[in-house]
Amino acid sequence: MVWLIPMMLALVKTQKGRGFIELREVPEPQPGPGEVLIAVKACGICGTDIHVWHDEFPYWPPVIMGHEFSGEVVEAGPETELFKVGDRVVGEPHTRACGHCYLCRTGNIQICPLKRSPGWGIDGAFTKYLKMPERLLHRIPDSMSYDVAAVVEPTANTVHDVVERAKVAAGDFVVVLGPGPIGLLAGLTARAAGARHVVVVGTPADEALRLKKARELGFETVINVAQENPVDAVLHLTGGLGADLVIECSGAPAAIASTVDFIRKKGRICVIGLTGKDTIPFPWDKAAFKVCDVLFNLSTSYTSWDRTIHLIASGRLPAGEVITRRLPLRDWQGAFEGIEAQRELKVLLVPE
Repeated sequence: MVWLIPMMLALVKTQKGRGFIELREVPEPQPGPGEVLIAVKACGICGTDIHVWHDEFPYWPPVIMGHEFSGEVVEAGPETELFKVGDRVVGEPHTRACGHCYLCRTGNIQICPLKRSPGWGIDGAFTKYLKMPERLLHRIPDSMSYDVAAVVEPTANTVHDVVERAKVAAGDFVVVLGPGPIGLLAGLTARAAGARHVVVVGTPADEALRLKKARELGFETVINVAQENPVDAVLHLTGGLGADLVIECSGAPAAIASTVDFIRKKGRICVIGLTGKDTIPFPWDKAAFKVCDVLFNLSTSYTSWDRTIHLIASGRLPAGEVITRRLPLRDWQGAFEGIEAQRELKVLLVPE
């Protein structure tokens, strides 16, 4: 008797180097002990995916890409207790944390040095089915669409960074540098947490899409640096004091250096954007004399996920507004190119 292995279409980074992404038929995964099989309903394209495309982020090919997913549990493996068939879920991408290093044992599995996440370290969600450890899953309410749920993961990043680490507080004056999807989500997160005023700063390249979206989202002040000096504007709006919190999402060296000019003394700088460089200039003494706190961030915490799901479901954080397009998996290349060219903010790829 010949057993046929069920196959599915997947977007695969096939080997090291720039490019080398293609659609392939691959075997459907089977859940092991403590794992469930999830039918992927939508998966967002992350900046990480673009970096993997260009060989600018660690990855282990051949690997199915994609990690910002939402889906439905369709099979529960052995020794599962928490989730059942039919549950609607999203999941933390910390799958291969070792579990026994200092970071894992202190509750920081998201920065375990051995972590391998779906989409770059192990097979991800740009496909029909994904297997995940049930310990990393979170239920989403029936009122939340799968499309909106697919942006829980990037929003959980901003909730962890802005709320849990930078501790934005009610009444804070906040500046966001870099109005990409993460920057806009960071601004929405700050506003949901009670910020009194959010300034979003971008460049001429951001004007057509990103700054336009920032205005549509109702941020109090949106500045194109080619048209207005943002530091002068912030000092004017704060009576010369400066911002309580600056959230740096651009990764641009000039913007990073400017964070110290925006903040008040004893202010906070929340670092989200990466530069892709080994070193960049930074006004160290100026920051020292402002006695400011600089908080570096990476990935998400367990607690940030349920906070995020609550904030989105309650309507206080309209994360779905950053979605600009929903496309079938076969249209991945146009979607990647649209994001890279800043014609799109967040694009969802949907399995076929």
